[in-house]
Amino acid sequence: MTEKLYAPLPTTAGGFKTVLADPPWRFQNRTGKVAPEHKRLGRYATMSLDEIKALPVNDVTAKNAHLYLWVPNALLPEGIEVMESWGFRYVTNIVWAKRRKDGGPDGRGVGFYFRNVTELFLFGVKGHMRTLDAGRRQVNMIETRKREHSRKPDEQYSIIQNCSPGPYLEMFARYPQAHWTVWGNEADEDITPQGKVYKGYEGGEIESTPPLENHERLTKDSEIAVGKLLRDEYETGKSIKDLAAENDYSIARVRRYLNLVDTQLRPQGRTPSVQYNN
Repeated sequence: MTEKLYAPLPTTAGGFKTVLADPPWRFQNRTGKVAPEHKRLGRYATMSLDEIKALPVNDVTAKNAHLYLWVPNALLPEGIEVMESWGFRYVTNIVWAKRRKDGGPDGRGVGFYFRNVTELFLFGVKGHMRTLDAGRRQVNMIETRKREHSRKPDEQYSIIQNCSPGPYLEMFARYPQAHWTVWGNEADEDITPQGKVYKGYEGGEIESTPPLENHERLTKDSEIAVGKLLRDEYETGKSIKDLAAENDYSIARVRRYLNLVDTQLRPQGRTPSVQYNN
């Protein structure tokens, strides 16, 4: 299947230093709704584990290189196998937490044992190469809303480029990016990737503040998103006390979120004057 569906891997002088791959994993239950090749759902063709492992990634990468590999939660062992077959050792992972509009977990995920609201982004190293300086500050979580089936968050590209050096290769690419060499049977810009866009899966920013317990914390990206929402309300004239009551947040939490997005806070006890046109 590999030879029929895909052209040979591209090469570059000295080898690619960073590879991003989102293989078309094949699930054991190929008729269920989680199966990508389900005929009625019309998503995409898949490859066997052996076919994925046989891809000569080791031959086109530099002596020291990084690999970012998407793998479904249920296929974590297979993901580790693929990394090793490609010449990389597993180091750590980034978790994609799929969110609703209000920032809460998107419970529409599928799974035989639990509803999956996360997906794993494995990070591997070939040879010896640390992440760039930005990697020391990068948290290992991406929190965004889901898009069409199998499409990964665009935030992955900025994270990778900030943390790992080029030249960059994206395998099984579907939405080509600037500064990346792409490879895959849907990588051509003239090809429309398979995967229907369902209502509520259009991606985008968090649009309302999520309910939180007093002790519950969001990641930095989600705190910034919520802070922006609170700032918009605050700038209409609402007080911090109003925002705390409306969202069932503590005053300290509201103040911290507002400060996080550089909100110009009014002196306590004052609200802006409102002008009315006759």
